[in-house]
Amino acid sequence: MDQSGLFRLGIFAAILAVMALWEAVAPYRPREAVRRPMRWLTNLGLLLLSAALARFTIGAAMIAAAIWAQANGWGINNLVGMPALLSGLVTIIVLDCAIYWQHRLTHIVPVFWRFHRVHHCDTEFDVSTAVRFHPVEIVASALYKSSFVVLIGADLWAVVIYESMLSGFALFNHGNVHLPKSFDRALRLLVVTPDMHRVHHSSLMKETNSNYGNILSIWDRLFVSYIDHTKVNDHDMQIGLKEFRDMDSQSLLGVLWMPFGRR
Repeated sequence: MDQSGLFRLGIFAAILAVMALWEAVAPYRPREAVRRPMRWLTNLGLLLLSAALARFTIGAAMIAAAIWAQANGWGINNLVGMPALLSGLVTIIVLDCAIYWQHRLTHIVPVFWRFHRVHHCDTEFDVSTAVRFHPVEIVASALYKSSFVVLIGADLWAVVIYESMLSGFALFNHGNVHLPKSFDRALRLLVVTPDMHRVHHSSLMKETNSNYGNILSIWDRLFVSYIDHTKVNDHDMQIGLKEFRDMDSQSLLGVLWMPFGRR
């Protein structure tokens, strides 16, 4: 693993540890003691499978795309000749907007939804939900992001920072934690918070199809997909998809097969 990979892994591990400890000390919603060990085995199993598949197929696609774009002078940043800091800021903002639309399309396009619903069928909402993605979706996402890296002409350092921010914020905004209301209101003017993203995991489809943001919260307001709060108090609302609440659907084999099943 190269230095950029070790940096991202270190950031990911540190934030995962902090969020897991925070949830253990002060969980916001009650946890299902019966299902929790199975959920974590399923979610962490998906993380390991996705990491292995990415490593043995496309590898560090975004890193390779950034190196190639810089070597060949491709992309908007290279054509315009922006200062390094401005170029990095543009890269982070454009990639975050691109990921917003990727996320939104996974809810709109039926074939994409078949894979993305693996993430949404989790019956609880905690830091482990942040890594609950089908490996096929992980690979497709890496290819999608890589195309934007080339289009932007992103610097390698900006890509590494964005990827670290993306994984870090995913762990944060999937946390089973709660911020003081006034602080949450102020913070979500800029970034996605756990209370804001929890709405997205409601079993009510109108709420599921909202709050798609990953880092910056502006995209949901700008593209009219923002819902301020759930219909039912978010402390009591049902998490997950109504059609996938049985134990078989929650197993590792069950979620891996889910995109190919009849339902």
